[in-house]
Order: sequence, then structure tokens, then C-alpha cells
Amino acid sequence: MADQSSNDPLAEPAASSLIHRVKAHDEMAWRQLVRVYGALVWHWIRHVGLQTADGNNVFQEVFQAVAIGIGGVRDDCSFCGWLRVITRNKVADHFRRMQHDPTAAGGADSSSWLEQLPTPELGETETTETDELACLRRRALDVVRSEFEQRTWQMFWLSAVENQPTREVAEEFGVSPSAVRLAKSRILRRLRDELRGLEP
Repeated sequence: MADQSSNDPLAEPAASSLIHRVKAHDEMAWRQLVRVYGALVWHWIRHVGLQTADGNNVFQEVFQAVAIGIGGVRDDCSFCGWLRVITRNKVADHFRRMQHDPTAAGGADSSSWLEQLPTPELGETETTETDELACLRRRALDVVRSEFEQRTWQMFWLSAVENQPTREVAEEFGVSPSAVRLAKSRILRRLRDELRGLEP
């Protein structure tokens, strides 16, 4: 974002409401978590040069481990860092299997949650993204965006991201400046909830 102010939710570390909802066995939250973090996991998997089939297996193993272990993640723990360790371990497991049996495909049975999720194709990730945190933020923005009407999101985007004056945005949408400020505040609050504590 062009203006990183003290109101910027991307800069405030704390426990994520998304993680809390996953811990409470919220299936929609689980889907959102895989959507947000799937691209990041694929970034790490591709970085070590795994082919698509092997990458699919490692991807499934990573999120199976997440589903099993997420209940023990502390609120003051970086989920992103924890996920990176899991991914590194699963990639290492894959290469150890290949050393013992070069024909082994790897993989593991998925939990019921994982069975309901399509495995992301490599083309769905930000293949040109070199900043992992920016990649993560971008996916989280997509998740939060789906919760708001397009008109509300556009007012937020113009005022908060493109830094257009509130009065100009209000005139463009035929609303009062207070309506624009309210849209901006509501979405910033949701972003704050989802992005706290997600940084590596």
C-alpha cells in the first residue's frame, strides 16, 4: 500500500481471528486458511524444485499436519513461521523417501477437511511473487473482499489504497463522506482481524 500509517492493519502483530476460527473447527475458516496460505506453501515447494505431482503430495501432507497440530499453536506464535517449519519438514521427508525408493510417490491420506478441498494448481499461485509476505497479504485481501459488497470495497480501495480524498470518493459514489469513512473503517477492522500475527 502506498501509505503505511498507524491505522494500517498489515503492520500490527497479534492473534488472527482466522486461526481462532480454524481451532474452533469452523470449516469455512479452514477453507479460507488453505486459500490464504496455499499460495505461500506452493511458493516454498516450488523453490526446492519439486514437480507438480510430488508437489501435490507434499502440499497435502503439509495441510494434513496443520489440521492435526493447529490446536496447539499459541496466540503469540507466528503461524507463518510455524507453517514454514512444517513445509520444510515435509519436503525433507519427501527427499528422504526418494533416496530410499526413487519410485515412491509419497503422499498421505487426507483428513475429511482436506478431501473437500481442491489441490491448487501451480498456475494459481503468484509465480512472479518474490516477497512472501506480500503474497500472503494479497491472498488475505481476496478473502476479506468476498465478505463485502463491491460498492463498499471500491470505496475502501479508492480511499485507503489509492489515497483519493474522502470527499472525492463520496462524490463519485453519491454518498456522504461519513459513508466512505465507515466503509473504510469496517474493512480495515476485518483486515486487522485476519492479518494480525500472520507475518513471518
